[in-house]
Amino acid sequence: MKVLVTGANGFIGRALCRHLAAAGHSVIAGVRSEIPDPGWMETRVAGDLETLRNFSGLVSGADAVVHLAARVHMMLEKAADAEAAYRRANADVTENLFRAAADAGVRRFVFLSSVKVNGERTINGAYTEENEPAPEDAYGRSKLAAEQALRKLSGESGLSSVSLRIPLVYGPGVGANFAALLRPCDLPLPLPLSGISGNRRSLLFLGNLNGAIRTVLEDPADRTATFLLSDGEDLSTADLVRRLRRSLNRRVPDLPVPACVLRTLAGLAGRKPAADRLCGSLRIDSSRFRRTYDWTPAFSVDQGLAATAAWHNATR
Repeated sequence: MKVLVTGANGFIGRALCRHLAAAGHSVIAGVRSEIPDPGWMETRVAGDLETLRNFSGLVSGADAVVHLAARVHMMLEKAADAEAAYRRANADVTENLFRAAADAGVRRFVFLSSVKVNGERTINGAYTEENEPAPEDAYGRSKLAAEQALRKLSGESGLSSVSLRIPLVYGPGVGANFAALLRPCDLPLPLPLSGISGNRRSLLFLGNLNGAIRTVLEDPADRTATFLLSDGEDLSTADLVRRLRRSLNRRVPDLPVPACVLRTLAGLAGRKPAADRLCGSLRIDSSRFRRTYDWTPAFSVDQGLAATAAWHNATR
């Protein structure tokens, strides 16, 4: 199968291209600007997808499209009109790419969405596909708009589309929020996080995400659907930190500061959103995806954290 991967030079995209090629698929890497030729995949430079007027050259010859390129979520969004900026990048581009793919005879379209379509936190239980979407920011609303457009266009064109709502992804090469947690965990100092033991958060290892995407691509059935996806083991912040430090060989006692105290201090410092992420729960029920595709994650959370720690140790 010849697979076009947009956002192929990003954290997820680079790993996915390698994974698909190793599985015997031909990979077309859709990138914004020139990258070194790896010799084992075709590269197509598309520039800024927001300003691209004709997507036909990008999708030409592809059997399937995996759309990863996006305007990513930022805690401190600086765009004057964030709503419009996210919608252009994440909804309008997705719709234009899908239309071109349908016209070109592409057989399958996979869209990387976000659990932020469901919301920012869970109180009782976990999010499922049956929950009413409740995005709280422009990023989540743009991903929801893209999902809705894909469902409509799939019905009109016959090109199946699968949207995967994912939580925080970690693995070798990770940056952003997970890297911000990884760095202090590698310090030989106590951290004030062992008191955050009552929350639960879902994560997704990069290797498991790659395997899930390949499973969708190789599935013989044509289906249009939206799925939530995670590793399947939800961790408290205290447990995550403990496992990370163990993987990093940092066996330092942590300080059991109560979560309520951390929330108060973070609020005074203007860091309430960060504290909400550390102290709150965000759980995903991915059982529908597992049943539909008869899929089991290839890696446990501990294996994923160990791989991430090994990469961190090799590159620090």
